[in-house]
Amino acid sequence: MRILTIDTSAVASAALLSFDGTAASAAPARVEAEFATADTRTHAEVLAPGIRSLFTDPVAEGPALDAIVVGVGPGPFTGLRSGIAMARTLAFTWQVPLHGLMSLEALAWDVLALRQAAQGPAGRPAGEFVVATDARRKEVYWARFSGTGELLEGPVVGPAADLRDVPVHGAGAGLYAAELAGNGCTVDPATAGLQPTAASLGHMASGRIRAGIELPGSAPLYLRESDAKVPGPRKRALL
Repeated sequence: MRILTIDTSAVASAALLSFDGTAASAAPARVEAEFATADTRTHAEVLAPGIRSLFTDPVAEGPALDAIVVGVGPGPFTGLRSGIAMARTLAFTWQVPLHGLMSLEALAWDVLALRQAAQGPAGRPAGEFVVATDARRKEVYWARFSGTGELLEGPVVGPAADLRDVPVHGAGAGLYAAELAGNGCTVDPATAGLQPTAASLGHMASGRIRAGIELPGSAPLYLRESDAKVPGPRKRALL
């Protein structure tokens, strides 16, 4: 299978992955090409040319793809909308299936990969952990996972102070490391700057596809209402 993954829940990123979609295959997905920015505020400007750079296929005719997978957040309204709108447009134009996956799953895959590398193939799964990204307003987006990557709780938006006695990974952990440590949490410096990326999202998606797990749709997980509000009716001036 060949899939395009897009995530704009934090940075703007996209990746092209190929893998054997059968359940019997243990070979990891291969990242053919990827791009990711460090900026969290230029999604609309960089996403289209970034995706175009991944392909050598004649894009006007549509690349050879089996599916598009987009990170559905949680994340800021404007950035998240950019990625989902792009994914929906490409899926419609190229006539390929579109799926969504929670963006925090990308961070969970990174944590699991680092744990496996440290423990080796024979190592036992470690305990539960939380991944967190910056939600601004002195809050984080977070989700709790089992040692094998099963979603246990979330996604949630709230203060980092709500998290207690659990390892916390991701850029949200790095921002509030001192506060989390005071709550009995552990913050690994190796993961304290991680943001969700499309490549990691693709690895998690490939595992779900091989296992026969149906991926959800592309409805966004904003968790907050947009800051932009429709103005109310104008007040009539007194004569």
